[in-house]
Amino acid sequence: MRIVLLGAPGSGKGTQAQRLVERHGIPQVSTGDLLRAAAAKGTPLGLQAKEAMAAGRLVEDEIVLGMIRERLAEPDTAGGFILDGFPRNLAQAHALDGLLRQIGQPLDAVVQMAVDYAELSRRIAGRRTCLDCGRVVNLLTCAPGAAQTELCPKTGRPHRLFQRPDDNEATVAERLRVYEAQTRPLVDYYREQGLLHSIDAEGDIEAVAKRLDAALAGPAA
Repeated sequence: MRIVLLGAPGSGKGTQAQRLVERHGIPQVSTGDLLRAAAAKGTPLGLQAKEAMAAGRLVEDEIVLGMIRERLAEPDTAGGFILDGFPRNLAQAHALDGLLRQIGQPLDAVVQMAVDYAELSRRIAGRRTCLDCGRVVNLLTCAPGAAQTELCPKTGRPHRLFQRPDDNEATVAERLRVYEAQTRPLVDYYREQGLLHSIDAEGDIEAVAKRLDAALAGPAA
C-alpha cells in the first residue's frame, strides 16, 4: 500500500497516518521529519536543508525528493509507505511521479481528507507536539486528561507538550489560503489519474479511521 494523505493543515493527516502505521505496519514518511533528521545528522542533503532553513528559505524540491528517495530505499518501505506533507503543489506532484516511476514504486491511492475550514481553525489551535518523540495530540479531540498522562515512548514519562509557532490562530488563515491556492489543485490532478479517494475527516478519530479504511478498500472517485 503506497499512499499520499492529502488535506489542509489540521485535517488529521498525521493522526490517521499514525493509525495506518499501527494497523498495516508500513512507515509514515513525513517530509518535515526527514528534513529535521537529516539536518541533525549532518548528511549532505541535511546540510543543504539546514542552510536553507537557517536563511528562512524554502527547502528546494530537489533536496526533499533526494531525501524521499533515500528513505524509500530503506527495507521497511518494501511493503508500502504513507507520504505525509508531500507533494504540496503540482510541480512537486509531477516530480514525485517521476521519482516513483524510476524506483518502481508508483502510488496506489491518494486520500483527500475533507474538513470545513472553520473546524480546521479550531483544531489547529488545540494541537500540541511532544518535544521528545514528536507525537501530535489535540487537546480538543483527545480524551480529557489523556494528553497530559499518556507516556512518551522515548522517555517513559508524560509527553512534554508545546504549541508549534505555526499552530497559533494568527497564522491559520494564511496557511489555509496557501493550501487553497497551491495544494487543493492536486485533488483534480489525482482524480484524473484514477487515484483519488475522498473522505469526510470530521468527527471522532475512530470514525474517521473507519472511513479511511473503507475508502482504501473501495474504488477511487
